Amino acid sequence: MLKPNLNELGKLAKDTHNETKKYFDKLKKKTPKNLDYVMLDLHEAEFKKTDCLQCANCCKTTGPLFTSADIERISKHLRQKPQQFIDQYLRIDEDQDYVLQSVPCTFLDSDNTCFIYDVRPKACREFPHTDRKKFQQISDLTLKNVAICPAAFNIVEEMKKKMSL
Repeated sequence: MLKPNLNELGKLAKDTHNETKKYFDKLKKKTPKNLDYVMLDLHEAEFKKTDCLQCANCCKTTGPLFTSADIERISKHLRQKPQQFIDQYLRIDEDQDYVLQSVPCTFLDSDNTCFIYDVRPKACREFPHTDRKKFQQISDLTLKNVAICPAAFNIVEEMKKKMSL
């Protein structure tokens, strides 16, 4: 299996973008009944051999969306009032969502660990979303994630081989 390094990932994702987009468009029109099971298997197999701490590109290049529950949980963990947490770390983006003021993530340590790992946002816990139910509904997000996450790239490439449409 191809194991792209971060230097190659952007180019590989760009090279396969049109093919993957066409594949996802077909997937939306004619979703295989077993899609969620296949995706879960591919996701689990990939993450048995992937150590996110070796990469952390998601934390270095993108920021998660913070839900109200995330803000409550993290601010409590940091012993702050929710508004203090918002003022210190977050901003509202063009979609009116709370996101980090800047990337790389404020909570990323130099060894790629997370200062708030146990209370991290839902978006971080679920990234790269390749094991999500109704996977076909998040294909636009997945197209973005294959350029960020080598594991997501591998999962999608395997999916295209396993599930010919």
